[in-house]
Amino acid sequence: MSKFGTMVMGPAGAGKSTFCAALITHLQLNRRSAFYVNLDPAAETFEHTPDLDIKELISLKDAMEEVGLGPNGGLIYCFEFLMENLDWLTEALDSLTEDYLIIFDMPGQIELYTHIPILPTLMKFLSQPGALDIRMAAVYLLEATFVVDRAKFFAGTLSAMSAMLMLEVPHINVLSKMDLIKGQIKKRDFKNFLTPDVALLDDDPLERARMTSEGGLSEALMMRPRRRMTVNSMVNYLKLDVTDEDSVGDILSFIDDCIQYHEAQDPKDPNEDASGDEQQEEEE
Repeated sequence: MSKFGTMVMGPAGAGKSTFCAALITHLQLNRRSAFYVNLDPAAETFEHTPDLDIKELISLKDAMEEVGLGPNGGLIYCFEFLMENLDWLTEALDSLTEDYLIIFDMPGQIELYTHIPILPTLMKFLSQPGALDIRMAAVYLLEATFVVDRAKFFAGTLSAMSAMLMLEVPHINVLSKMDLIKGQIKKRDFKNFLTPDVALLDDDPLERARMTSEGGLSEALMMRPRRRMTVNSMVNYLKLDVTDEDSVGDILSFIDDCIQYHEAQDPKDPNEDASGDEQQEEEE
């Protein structure tokens, strides 16, 4: 029996934990079960208490003090320690049924999503048939305010593409914090960012010149990944405003499609739901 899960990723400050909280609330309102796994060893406060917290196994503070590493090195050490103790995950997740959506809240260190092979190994372990067998989807959040600075948006898009290529699972890219850019960019112009193309930077020669001069990049080198994104349509974005229930529901519907959640559910008798509502009203 397959389980279902999603790994919420993205750079620091993208709103990952906020999205996880909104997603859990939305699931609860729609009578669906969520199992919240915090895999950020530095996280301290949560809107919803995690059902499983990596700090029960190892925390970033302990890793820094005991091993003498900095924040980034300590985080990598925490994940290496997790990979050596995967039975901790197995024991917690093995008994879950297909009714649950397992939500993995990830840290914001970008190294995990670009060139270190830890997350691909973890993803393969979670989705391995015959073991946990979780149908996984990756959700990569990028702050919508990045669209105001096109060079920053371009760099964030490359990191999203890197994560997509590394993890090799169904992947959803999301522009979060949409409420922060209201009135800053026209809707017609914003559509160009949902499916990025080379014209985004070509339309702004000053921005393009800044990228090539400050970053020491040649025009030809900069064009290669941009063309790859455009020609192959590798990166597309959905919009997310966690203050809007419909927006959260739209993202969830895409996650469900990726993991084929509804196809695995048994048909339900609507009369049973109605009788359950009446019984709940009587009890109240």
